[in-house]
This record gives sequence, C-alpha cells and structure tokens, in this order.
Amino acid sequence: MGIRQPRGNALQRFWNKLGPGLITGASDDDPSGIATYSQAGARFGPQLLWTAIVTYPLMVVVQEMCARIGMVTGHGLMGTIKRYYPRWLMYVILGISFPSIVLNIGADIAGMGAVGNLLFPQVPGAVFSAVFTGILMYTIIKWSYRRISKVLKWLCITLFSYLLIPFLIDTDWWAVLRSTVLPTFTTDAAYYMALVGILGTTISPYLFFWQASMEVEEKQRRHLVVDKQLISDVELDVRGGMLFTNIVFYFIILASGTVLYTAGIHEIGTVEEAARALKPLAGDMAYALFALGVIGTGFLAIPVLGGALSYMMAEAFDWPEGLNKKFHQARGFYITLVVSLLVGLGINFIGISPIQALIWTAVLYGLTAPVLIGVILHICNDRSILGDYVNDRRKNIWAFITLLLMTSAAVASLYFQFLA
Repeated sequence: MGIRQPRGNALQRFWNKLGPGLITGASDDDPSGIATYSQAGARFGPQLLWTAIVTYPLMVVVQEMCARIGMVTGHGLMGTIKRYYPRWLMYVILGISFPSIVLNIGADIAGMGAVGNLLFPQVPGAVFSAVFTGILMYTIIKWSYRRISKVLKWLCITLFSYLLIPFLIDTDWWAVLRSTVLPTFTTDAAYYMALVGILGTTISPYLFFWQASMEVEEKQRRHLVVDKQLISDVELDVRGGMLFTNIVFYFIILASGTVLYTAGIHEIGTVEEAARALKPLAGDMAYALFALGVIGTGFLAIPVLGGALSYMMAEAFDWPEGLNKKFHQARGFYITLVVSLLVGLGINFIGISPIQALIWTAVLYGLTAPVLIGVILHICNDRSILGDYVNDRRKNIWAFITLLLMTSAAVASLYFQFLA
C-alpha cells in the first residue's frame, strides 16, 4: 500500500495537469481530420506515417506559444491582437476565420450524421445531424465550463478506438516501422497535396484561439498566479495533448493504409466512405470502432470550433465571454456559438457537399495560418507583452521552421487548388 499510493497520486496529478492542451490536441482529430488522414492512408498506404513524427514539434511550439500568451496576458489571442496590432489585421483574420470555421463545423456535422446513418440505416443521416447539433447546443449553453471541460476531457478516450484497429487486422509491422522512421518522397503531385492537407489539418488556426482562451478560463477559474512552475505545467499539458493527437492520426493513417490501400481502395472522399470500406475488409469490430470514433470526435471537436469562434468575436467586439458564464451573462458569445452550429448544419441542406466544405476550409486555413503564426511569434518575442516569458532560442528556431513550412503549404495549397 505504501508503494501504490504515491504512484496513484502521481498518475492523478498528471491527469489533473492535462486540460486545455489535451482537449485542444484531441479536437484536432475531428471528423474532417479523420477524412484527411484516411485519404492519405488509402492513397499511399503507410508511406506518410512519418508525418506524425515530423509535425509533433511544430504543433507543440505553436500551441505552447498560444497557451503562454493566454496565461501571461490574461487575454485570448484575438484580444491580444486587438490591443497591440492594427484593427484592420483583426478584422481580416476574423473575416477569413468565420467562414472557414463554420464550413469546418458543417463538414463535421455532416460526417457525424452520415456515420450515424451507417450504424443505424433506418435513420436518415440528416436526422442524426440535426439531433447531434441540438445535443451540442443544449449542453454548451446549459452546462458550466467545469462540466464541459471534464466531459471533453473524457471524450478524448473515444479516440483510443483508432489505436485498436491495426491490432484487429493483419498488419505488416516491419513496413510500418520503415515508413515511420524513413520518409519517402515521390514525383506524384497527389503525394504533396496529401502532405499539404496533413499540415493544414494538424496546424489549424482555430486551435490557436481556443488554446489561448482556454488558458484564460483556467487562470480565472482556479485563480492561478503565473510563475515558472505554472508555465512548465502548461507546457506539459500542451505536449501531452499534441502527442495524443499525433498518435491517433498516426493510427488512422495506419488503419486505412493497411486495410484500404492493400485492398486496392485508393480513393476515399469522406469518413463514411472510409468506414463503409472497412467493414467487409476488416470486420464488424474495426468498422464499429471507426464509426463510433467519428461521432465521439465530432462531439469533442465541434464545441472547440464553435467556442473558438465565439471567443474571437467576443474579444473583437468587447462582449462578455466565457463558457463559465450563463447565457444571459454572455448573450453575444453564446449566440455566436449557436449561429455557427446552425449555419454549419444548414450547409448540408443547401447543396454544399462536405468535400466542397473541406476544400474551402483548407484554402482559408492555409491563408490565415502563416499570418497568425507570424503574429504569434512576434508577440512571443515582445517583452512589453510577455515580460520574462518570451521565447528562448530553441522555441524561436522551431517556430520559424513552422512558419516556413506553413507558408510553403499555403502556396502549394493555392497552386494545387487553382493552377495545377
């Protein structure tokens, strides 16, 4: 007993330290992201597994900077931009972010509905989408931030379903290991489109805003005092969350690459196509795990998407904000969230397919990500804003690498979408 108790306490302390970073990371594996990773695996097998390793430090450095901005300044990213940068920059970011996030929400709601229909064919996908949207709106408005964050934290466990799939099927683990540690490149333009898609999916601008705002919520709720230990705890949370999301996206590529690519199924357009294709090839258990994971990640990611947009709008226009407030205390904040979900749901009824929504979202994210990373990098080197908590040399090096890669990805995305 004397040995087990400290160990249990250590695990409990570690779990308690995981919060905004874990939720942010897990929400990155939303239904849209699952579609992107499934496409990559189906088209190229295990060849792109190495991207899970390479993107990890890039994700960590950006999200850690956003978390530090929120903790040190006591303001979200949009609030900080508003205070220290020209107003036109804030409005441009907001003008591009609003449609991209709403389109992302629409694609995720459609994916959840379609997968629900696969599990229960007698219920139309549109009905599932409407029901899921209603559940999300009710819980976000009625529940406290503490309860929402706790539920989102536990929802992260649904992503473990993707880790099980490769162990339920015949997997060539030596080929997996080679593709993980030895990057391969081809002359196929589709390969580089997949790379751009993975970068855009893993390093998404809405995560920057959510991370910073959630740290502000945590700071206010727990009355935290910023010091080196707190910043260290925040960094641990971010690293844990980003590691979790990359492990999951690694296993999604692995599952689709092992099952679909091997079977000659190289074109996957949506998450429901990936789930449907898995069933006859990998069995009912793998199929059910994949489908349930899509619904679970939707419930995890959509509040993050809508919440990020609400924080952006509230900070831009000085509205009362926060999931810790009741509806009547922050009407503009919650109305923005409700509108984003309703418009996202409505996209599926006006002729815009989830694939179209994803393409437009990728282009818009690609345009804003390099700009935002540049601004975040500038903030994190400004002592008048962050004081003693500015970037060190190592963080700056990784941040500049991320900026260069995301700028290259943005240029490549525009080229592939409009010129190639």
